[in-house]
Amino acid sequence: MSQSASQSAQGSQSISPPIVAGAAKRKLSFENRYMAPLFITLILLLGHVSYGILEGLETIGIAIVVAIVAELVLGRIFYGKWLNLASAYISGISCGILIRSPAVWPFALASVLSIMSKYVLRVKGRHLWNPSNFGICVLLFLAPETVAALSVQWGNFKWPLIVIWVLGSIIIWRAKRIHISATYVASFFAFAFLRSYVTGDSWWAEVAPMTGPMYQLFVFFMITDPKTTVKSKKWQCIVVFFVAFVEMLLRLNHVVHAPLYALFLVGPTALLIEIWLESRRPVVLRESNAT
Repeated sequence: MSQSASQSAQGSQSISPPIVAGAAKRKLSFENRYMAPLFITLILLLGHVSYGILEGLETIGIAIVVAIVAELVLGRIFYGKWLNLASAYISGISCGILIRSPAVWPFALASVLSIMSKYVLRVKGRHLWNPSNFGICVLLFLAPETVAALSVQWGNFKWPLIVIWVLGSIIIWRAKRIHISATYVASFFAFAFLRSYVTGDSWWAEVAPMTGPMYQLFVFFMITDPKTTVKSKKWQCIVVFFVAFVEMLLRLNHVVHAPLYALFLVGPTALLIEIWLESRRPVVLRESNAT
């Protein structure tokens, strides 16, 4: 008994240091979920300093504060605890950057709708829409006379664009989501050739929107959101291909906010199909076992 006890003690000693070291490393390392808020803040600063993309500091401040308060309240009501606020910050700052309006209320309402969608519009424990995409699209559709979306491009000043795309690629590579952004960008460029052929416009004019802050947020945050993308890597790429395809169709029909609406339509549809297939899987297995 004493020998086995000493062996188990030695085994625990040999195992515990790596475990402790790993835990300490995780505590000291900078978590990926905090990289996204920093990166989106960088987009905000570079875009505003270079081209003045903000309506005003007070509106983006309202959007962020409302999103954080909504997350705190709803998290406490639905889960009985205080949730991490990184996601709420991203939703709030996205609404603050992407919305254009002479009024203040759209910024607050977009943030509230974005956060509420995570708690209300759920199927089998999963929320269907990217939060900020949902809040912004609802306002663009219901209040087009008051609300518009950011459409500023970086122009000929290439360095902000290079910085954003390099850092964004590094961050989503760390998060293991770079295949999603790469597939969408490649699809967008390919469909730009088709749009150019159909409309007769220059190919450069068709790809120019990709140089704007709105597309940086869209490519690096909205379409890569882990909570609202399908699980399979192959199907993640297929889904964003269809997002780009639907966007092309909307653009050909002169829909102004085509990328936002395309994700609004395709993303939840893909999730619902995946949820339905997962719910069918146990039934299929039981039937096969019975036969």
